[in-house]
Amino acid sequence: MASGIFSIFDDVAALMDDVAVASKLATKKTAGILGDDLAVNAEKATGFLAARELPVLWAISKGSLINKLIIVPIALILTAVSPLAIKVILVLGGFYLAYEGVEKIVEYLFHRAKKGHEVVQEAIQDNREAEKVKIRSAITTDFILSVEIVIIALGTVLDESLGIQILTVSVVSLLATVGVYGLVALIVRMDDIGFKLIKRANKKGVVAKVGYLLVKALPWVIKFFGVVGTIALLLVSGGIFVHNLAFLHHVLPGLPTLLREMIAGFAGGLIMLIVVSSGKKLFALTRPKQGSRV
Repeated sequence: MASGIFSIFDDVAALMDDVAVASKLATKKTAGILGDDLAVNAEKATGFLAARELPVLWAISKGSLINKLIIVPIALILTAVSPLAIKVILVLGGFYLAYEGVEKIVEYLFHRAKKGHEVVQEAIQDNREAEKVKIRSAITTDFILSVEIVIIALGTVLDESLGIQILTVSVVSLLATVGVYGLVALIVRMDDIGFKLIKRANKKGVVAKVGYLLVKALPWVIKFFGVVGTIALLLVSGGIFVHNLAFLHHVLPGLPTLLREMIAGFAGGLIMLIVVSSGKKLFALTRPKQGSRV
């Protein structure tokens, strides 16, 4: 009886060793996309009132966990039943990410800056509803990035048993959520950490200087992640297109991979922006005006 129990422990230990090795490899493979995920989500999690930053981040984190609970079993099933469906889902998600990236660029380049009183008025009008919209947008973007993370992680353990596949992908998914949103929480609370350091050091000494540095650096860090997050959206989407659309393998083969992916992402986003903008205009034309009789 005792030997049987120890045998089970040995089997479990061996399984955990295999999962640890597979998870380490899968994490290395997904390191790039995790970096992009961090940049995108850091940009998504900013722009809220200080008192709402952590509640909003917690809401996005919960949404991210739910995303992965949905994605992992579906990815495992589709990988076994219909690998082509995985490619289709990835490409559709790529178009969404590319659209988000290009929309940010167009917004920055061509839309006029709002005046102070307009910004104040927008903040007054239904701020919680605007917050919900941003949270939904962040969770949707996280869903697409999570699909990419799960697929890459799963691709590293396709030759392993189903148990190792499930455990490895689950470990990588959990690490992705906890690691990424933990770092995002530190980033968005940099100023609070800085103020605490200043207060603790009585505004003097090296510790206080570090605090002042954190407070002053936060706006620049947010701007940095805004730029990096936009670039990451285009690179991730472009990478999806280049690796999953066969005809793109032969387009501009002499260019560096990153540049090809950037061009592919921008082109895909531009196409989607034209389609979405045209669709909105068409809908506005066909929609009956208020007060008109049908």
